[in-house]
Amino acid sequence: GDKMTNINDYAKFVDSTTSMESTNDSAFQVRVNQLGQLAPDIGWSRLMTSAIGMLAESGEFTEIMKKVLFQGREWNEENRFHMKRELGDVLWYWVQGCIALGYSPEEVMEENIKKLELRYPNGFDIARSEHRQEGDI
Repeated sequence: GDKMTNINDYAKFVDSTTSMESTNDSAFQVRVNQLGQLAPDIGWSRLMTSAIGMLAESGEFTEIMKKVLFQGREWNEENRFHMKRELGDVLWYWVQGCIALGYSPEEVMEENIKKLELRYPNGFDIARSEHRQEGDI
């Protein structure tokens, strides 16, 4: 509408649309304990470490690209090497996720190849990229 939203009203809205597990430490701990009992084979602490770590390290990788593309930072070997190191950090956290879920890194890579070969039997295709078959996640 034409009414500007008040930031404090928006903060109240955000709070009202947030789960108890996100706002209350005790509820979060109960949920993690429930998940540990429901799926004891999953390393929940390691999985959380993986998810948060991959996001953080991907952000650091992207930050370099942002500065080169949009803020005039020089493209040089130092930036390239820095990106290499950030990719290594992403990989480290990615393997943490594999371990947490009980998959070997090779299994995850093989599954990705199977998925993409089914999606793109003749190589990348824009139409297949935009319109996936049911169950293609």
